[in-house]
Amino acid sequence: MKEKRVLYVSSEVIPYLPETEASSMSYFAPKMVNDRGGQIRIFMPRFGNINERRHQLHEVIRLSGMNMVINDLDMPLIIKVASIPKERMQVYFIDNDEYFKRKATLTDENGDLFDDNDERAMFFAKGVIETVKKLNWAPDIIHVHGWLASLLPLYLRNYYGTDPLFEESKIVTSVYNQSFEGTLNEEMYEKLQFDALDDEVISTFKEPSYLNLMRSAVVYSDGIIKGSETLDDELESFIDAQDKPVLDYQSPEDFADAYEEFYLDKILNVKEEA
Repeated sequence: MKEKRVLYVSSEVIPYLPETEASSMSYFAPKMVNDRGGQIRIFMPRFGNINERRHQLHEVIRLSGMNMVINDLDMPLIIKVASIPKERMQVYFIDNDEYFKRKATLTDENGDLFDDNDERAMFFAKGVIETVKKLNWAPDIIHVHGWLASLLPLYLRNYYGTDPLFEESKIVTSVYNQSFEGTLNEEMYEKLQFDALDDEVISTFKEPSYLNLMRSAVVYSDGIIKGSETLDDELESFIDAQDKPVLDYQSPEDFADAYEEFYLDKILNVKEEA
């Protein structure tokens, strides 16, 4: 992985949120790349239940201040950063008072999805891309984890499709068995229309279910990793039907060599120099 640039975009990363398959691999995968001589950037939402003082988050003024247009409204983008203890890894946090100040992640105290999770996902995807543009950091691979991050492939390949910074970037999406019941906001399709995306690109979001979000991410990715040992049968069949590289589930104890080989041989089509 020497000198390769990998951008990790995740809805959750340990130690900032509880341990799940997605949050664990969003930590261990970049650590592997970092340890093997690659360059990494990690992005996640700054959910309100992340303790800023304990984790020593601080705002990056030079990256903050942009506005993301979501549902035809200007929403201010705040960028914060923290360092993972004992590791040479920084995490960038996408923040906005309207979307991420509440003391919760994706559901309320009753376990119901927040009504604006669709807008939060849109804001997160666009915020990550705009910040990476401001950093002028062209990734070789963009690795997406978690359904709140699943709009990034759609936006990068369509809304930002002509941006030269990402011209050579390949997208990998890890699909986990961490879904949600029902759908996101039923107006999500209309909100996506404000970004002038073609109807054929966003038609799946007329029913913004977990399955359809992940289908979109899979379609606009260059490779897929099965992040859980078992997945929804319909989603697994959809993944297997794609004419693109797929890496089967790898345990956290044994994933490193398999991920590196997948990145280099299947996604970038290069061989590691001896």
